[in-house]
Amino acid sequence: MRTFQRYVLMIGAMGFFFSCSPLAPRKLDQLFHSTEANFHDHTGFMLYDLEQKKSVYAFNADKYFTPASNTKIFTFYTSLTLLGDSLPALRYVETADSLIFWGTGDPSFLYKNVFDNGRVFNFLKQSGKNLYFSGSNFYTTTFGSGWAWDDYNSAYSAERFSFPVYGNLVSVKSKNNRLDLQPPFFKNNFTTGDVEEETKVIRKVESNDFKFYPSPKGTFEDDIPFRADADLVSRLLTDTLKRTVTTVNKALNKDARVLYSMPVDSVYRVMMQQSDNFIAEQLLLMSAGVISDSLQPEIAIRYMKKNALSDLSNEPEWVDGSGLSRYNLFTPHLVVQLWEKIYAKVPRERLFPMLATGGKPGTLRNWYKADKPYVFGKTGSLSNNHCLSGFLVTKRGKTVIFSFMNSDYTVASSEVRKNMQTILNLIYENY
Repeated sequence: MRTFQRYVLMIGAMGFFFSCSPLAPRKLDQLFHSTEANFHDHTGFMLYDLEQKKSVYAFNADKYFTPASNTKIFTFYTSLTLLGDSLPALRYVETADSLIFWGTGDPSFLYKNVFDNGRVFNFLKQSGKNLYFSGSNFYTTTFGSGWAWDDYNSAYSAERFSFPVYGNLVSVKSKNNRLDLQPPFFKNNFTTGDVEEETKVIRKVESNDFKFYPSPKGTFEDDIPFRADADLVSRLLTDTLKRTVTTVNKALNKDARVLYSMPVDSVYRVMMQQSDNFIAEQLLLMSAGVISDSLQPEIAIRYMKKNALSDLSNEPEWVDGSGLSRYNLFTPHLVVQLWEKIYAKVPRERLFPMLATGGKPGTLRNWYKADKPYVFGKTGSLSNNHCLSGFLVTKRGKTVIFSFMNSDYTVASSEVRKNMQTILNLIYENY
């Protein structure tokens, strides 16, 4: 109760302060110090006026925080810089009787979370030549550096690969304990375990052996990652295309042609609004494939840090595409600078509809609700860490960039989010 009273007093004082002088740093400092004291965490914040091209306020803005899915903003900018307007779906070489193809990392092939226009499926299905798949250009691990290994059974940790199929997930549905799988290819990999209180599916860590544990409950639905490699992809494509696909270990031909699949915005939207980790990881692989012959995230990261991101105020500790890694470390200042670069690169009318929006479907659907949306950006959450950054359009029509980062709190995330919402709403009302 005492903490709640302090919180109410703090917010009340802030409302009075903003009505008088929204730019007084000492009063804002007191507010953010109170936030840290109440939540026993570390807080970083930066507010930047786009029109004036200057920082309005900063608190711990050059200290490093765990960005979680705010890492996807870096992947987003990398993709905008390197990928063009359509996704490269595969690279291929044709001979008299053969079609040899390599994956580019395109996440869209038969992935239910994005629209698939069928172009790749039809290209392979309708080819009159023998099909050969090579995974030789995949030069990284299926899990990212710093990922939690015990998340392997969760859909948000789907494995990376050069030619993902079905999002590298098995979709499992059960009604009255009868299984329905997509793709059905994996039906012989499933066994049934003992009856449990809750229905669940557990895959063995080292294989594609799944065990279904039924329960008295009527229905169940979940997506479970499968282990991806070149041989499995060839067999899965054979089953899906109803055509034989043979695995070959052949280096990517420098003269290989590119088949494009779909507009990039269709996957950017899912990544930014739904915070799809799988898409983010694959986009970083694809970006590496544009500037080299290897699908390796470090290649894209090094390139961006040396070129388009060389002028950032702080150097990002950046290791993956999604933010699943605890090794990522960014500052609020960095994130604000990145959003400014994106805003300069992408027209507002294209950019804002791709971002998570307050009160709209996506990760902000229950937050920042208003008749006219005023928050557009990207969330980021790991246990004990929550971030939000992007654009805020104030009641007076001013557009500002903000980055709000919270690390190492022990209270419920909902309390932290409520505090952030109150602060950002006061900025909306008074700036």
